[in-house]
Amino acid sequence: MKYVALLTNTQEDRVRWEAMSAEEAAAARAAEMPKWNALFEELGPYIVDGKELDEPSAAKTVRVRNGETLVTDGPYAETKEQLGGLFVLDCEDLDQAIALAAKIPLVERASVELRPIVER
Repeated sequence: MKYVALLTNTQEDRVRWEAMSAEEAAAARAAEMPKWNALFEELGPYIVDGKELDEPSAAKTVRVRNGETLVTDGPYAETKEQLGGLFVLDCEDLDQAIALAAKIPLVERASVELRPIVER
């Protein structure tokens, strides 16, 4: 069964990253990458695809109301966590998906939402 793992970042993490200089951000990313590389090594057989998303400020929210297309800058929902990336996981069952999600480094400070992918 396939699941999408929606990776979130806390607002505090976003603020912290935005306050960093380019050098500080590069150093923080370099310090974090060994955890992610270990994850990719272990989860490699289960990850179908994965992407990091750009900052929420780059988002556009599109709606159509009464035939008019409305575009809003940024994510519309006010939330303490923002979507930062995703993995598509191919798992035997939900228990395996949960076990894999628990190994994603950011789960210790934010969250990973799992959703089954509807396959018709």
